[in-house]
Amino acid sequence: MAWLVRNDEVLASLEIAESRRDRARGLLGRDGLDGALYLAPCRSVHTFRMRFPIDVAFVDADLTVRRIVQMKPGRMTRPCWSARGVIEAEAGCFARWELVEGDTVEIRQ
Repeated sequence: MAWLVRNDEVLASLEIAESRRDRARGLLGRDGLDGALYLAPCRSVHTFRMRFPIDVAFVDADLTVRRIVQMKPGRMTRPCWSARGVIEAEAGCFARWELVEGDTVEIRQ
């Protein structure tokens, strides 16, 4: 089990998509997500065939949030060239966690 942390504050449990297959599957086929999902490497995501809207944070190699978008099902982002990975959560989570562009997060296992 991993944790998404900012300034020693645990924001959420974190699932890490480690294989190419896990990254390709992402959140497809799920009805929701407890916590967050980390995909790397990743510079763009889509929500085709997803069942719920999501928050997406593009993070660089230092896990600094470069861009945040909220996506409805059936959409695709434009690439974020400075991103090395993506953190996904159910829509509204980032607002509750007060996660904003410029924040640096940490993955703790």
